[in-house]
Amino acid sequence: MNTAYALKNVNLIHGDSSRNLQKNMTILINEQGLIQNIGQDNELLIPSHYTTIDLSGKYVMPGLINAHVHLFADGKPFSLSVSEGMLQFAYNRILNTKFGRNVLKKRMKRNALTALHAGVTTMRSVGEFFYTDVLLRDEINNGEFVGPTLLVSGFFLSVTGGHGAPFLALVGDSPWEARKNVRLNVKHGVDLIKICVTGGVTDAKMVGEAGRLQMTVEEVAAICDEAHKIGLRVAAHVESTEGVRVALQGGVDTIEHGSEMDDEIIRLYKKNPNALNGYTALIPTLQAAYPSASLDTSVTKVSATVKENSRLVYDSMLKGVKQAIENGITIGIGTDAAMPYVTHYDMWREMDHYMRQANLNNKQVIDMATRTNAKILGVDDVTGTVDIGKHADLIIMEQNPLEHIRPCQISLWSWSKEI
Repeated sequence: MNTAYALKNVNLIHGDSSRNLQKNMTILINEQGLIQNIGQDNELLIPSHYTTIDLSGKYVMPGLINAHVHLFADGKPFSLSVSEGMLQFAYNRILNTKFGRNVLKKRMKRNALTALHAGVTTMRSVGEFFYTDVLLRDEINNGEFVGPTLLVSGFFLSVTGGHGAPFLALVGDSPWEARKNVRLNVKHGVDLIKICVTGGVTDAKMVGEAGRLQMTVEEVAAICDEAHKIGLRVAAHVESTEGVRVALQGGVDTIEHGSEMDDEIIRLYKKNPNALNGYTALIPTLQAAYPSASLDTSVTKVSATVKENSRLVYDSMLKGVKQAIENGITIGIGTDAAMPYVTHYDMWREMDHYMRQANLNNKQVIDMATRTNAKILGVDDVTGTVDIGKHADLIIMEQNPLEHIRPCQISLWSWSKEI
């Protein structure tokens, strides 16, 4: 990376909702892929060795950050009504083989690049098989291919019979077993810890099981203590009110999916003494539950149990989102890409869903998907806004996203490399 660029005549959207769009701006990007300077076209001197690119009429904003993805699947429709025997066969005879792992890695790479080409320059992967996400992250960081910045969790941490167990999770049934599993993931080089405090829709066998409490406060607290002492955040899969309470009391840093809240839960979100930064953020995934909950089973091919669990989870999740907005709780955006009908190119759809269902405006959801997500994930010092000194994780658009949140013609500029 030895070329410096000047992006000239841009309409600049900083990603910070407190700042307005600026017209006729120039952005200087140095040889290291960092934003060197920003200023008005007629005021900023462009050094002679910079390559100038005229972006008249185009809009530049920070790359999107998807705070909740899985790279192992592409989001195409598939049935969630699969027998345990079929899962065992697929895992042991197909996935957990040399051939299967190679296919998995190629698929994960393809999905990461699909997201990048849709404007997502940073992804937090919250549950993958065999630490393949760690391998992909390292290949990108070593410059083996141009991809999004990846923050990875490796395997879930769950309990016997818990969500993701035994295929996608390390199983522990006590605080010390839970600590050991944190240490195993850390040994394999993860960036964060993902835990399953309640059941989930994908492996629930009866109505109501999706939000059933599975971990204890003591187990969650042990995991958080083990992770926090080395600066790792803990993300918690939770799909019920009581599950949220247990996760917050244990000190998790993000609630994934979420549920309806009461006053105690609202207070703990905003001020959580056991969380790494003193508060806990909410990462709903509205599009993950919505298709199975709303589409007819003749289309989705899911069981009545899956459909009802999806409806219960979605309705409660949406109530939690509205309560979070009303009470000033920090909210980020993640899609749960890999779930049926949730592809790696539909981050814009998740953003649009907030506008339609939670009455947020374009500027607010852009802030959530850039600046706020970066803060939640602990990468706001390097990305999330267009500011001097940060990485040039930028997307360039033909249309103004402050007026239209939808997939549009997007070209990418990431780490000063043209995609």
